[in-house]
Amino acid sequence: MSAFDELSRILRERHLYGSAAATLGWDQETYLPPAGVEHRAAQLALLSGKIHALGTDDAFRAALEAAEDEGLPGQQANLREIRHHFDRATRLPQALVEEDSRASSLAKAAWARARAENDFPSFAPHLEKLLGIAREKAEAWGYEDEPYSALLSGYERAATTTEVAGILETLRPQVAEIAAAAVERSEAVSADCLHGPAPVEAQQTLNREVAESLGFDFGSGRIDATAHPFCTTLGPADVRLTTRYDEADFTSSLFGILHEAGHGLYEQGLPGDDAHLPSGSSVSLGIHESQSRLWENHVGRSRPFWEKWLPRARELFRHLRAVELDDFLAAINRAGYSFIRVEADEATYDLHIILRFLIERRLLNGEIRVDEVPAAWNELFEELFGMSPSSDAEGCLQDIHWAMGGLGYFPTYTLGNLNAAQLFRSAMADAGVSAAFARADTAPLLAWMHDQVHAKGATLLPQELMESATGTPTRPDAYLTHLRERFL
Repeated sequence: MSAFDELSRILRERHLYGSAAATLGWDQETYLPPAGVEHRAAQLALLSGKIHALGTDDAFRAALEAAEDEGLPGQQANLREIRHHFDRATRLPQALVEEDSRASSLAKAAWARARAENDFPSFAPHLEKLLGIAREKAEAWGYEDEPYSALLSGYERAATTTEVAGILETLRPQVAEIAAAAVERSEAVSADCLHGPAPVEAQQTLNREVAESLGFDFGSGRIDATAHPFCTTLGPADVRLTTRYDEADFTSSLFGILHEAGHGLYEQGLPGDDAHLPSGSSVSLGIHESQSRLWENHVGRSRPFWEKWLPRARELFRHLRAVELDDFLAAINRAGYSFIRVEADEATYDLHIILRFLIERRLLNGEIRVDEVPAAWNELFEELFGMSPSSDAEGCLQDIHWAMGGLGYFPTYTLGNLNAAQLFRSAMADAGVSAAFARADTAPLLAWMHDQVHAKGATLLPQELMESATGTPTRPDAYLTHLRERFL
């Protein structure tokens, strides 16, 4: 057995513990009875501690150092990433890792209740706890500019707050201008044609057929219902999608599935035999989000897609039978300011991300307190959107991310938008991909994404991957062009 084989053996064991924790987490978000939350939090905390210990103890350190000394050809990228994650992990005490897991499990349940009851004060102590843990982690990891960078780089490898702030500051006036013009142009467009009886069973039928046609393998995945749509991977052949249903609007669950199926296609495209290694793992959330936004928006809101799928939707939903394709396309691409991020159109979506980024930075820097979040949120929302939420449920309580402990996560959504547009433009430069797409055949597009993105795992850093696939690092030009062409 080589030194790298021994390191792989430990990583494989650690990955199995992680898969068990992911299964318990998925169950908590879908089927766990409310009274089981406390015990589930204890289970997940125990597993988190075990996973942390396996990846930081003396045996792991010795195996990693031996593998680095061995210098096995073809494993340098894996060793680079394993070392990076080891160095970060060893700076966190196991007790803090376990407390983080326990606190987020309890916070997610508290968030679901608080959102349903519009009761931010009941969630505030949980957010206070998670904010404190986030600050502890940031100090342990260290940072060059501000605490936010230490958290951000856990989601977007090698990114800094200064870089991301620069991207968002550059985008803000241009996106705001596009959004305002798009909303004004959309005032004459009605979305009434989308609304009508949409039984959940009929939605489930369409969602499955669409996801399967895009390439999602239901032999290695499934769809369930939850309060907040997500995709999670429980193992190399077990990818779970979730969505939520509106029985008066089938597009709500469908676009949720298109989004989550994009994540799922990425997960199913990763090298399964390397699931325990960086080479079998996704590289960053900004790349992961590029896949979901690409399939949701560049594919799912396109004319070729609906030339294929509107006839099937008419069979399932009677109210669509008199709706013409052009009217339907205008309705699903209608721009309008929305309080809810997951329901926002492309033209206004990034304003939601900018808001959350600004709030998170202020929280971590101590510029605002947790109890000031609702007022700060509403003030910024008024500034960005020209309107103010009528409740915290449609304001600062709408997302699960803070309850998950996901401070530093939100900017990856906008990075995903930029990456999606850039990757899609590069894929469409292939004549075979673009010709097939015009016929609503997305198999060549998926094959292109598999070759350029999925199969590389985390062997390239995010910006290296973007340069490899598109010729340049992430830039805003393709995305802004896409928004102007679609909305203006």
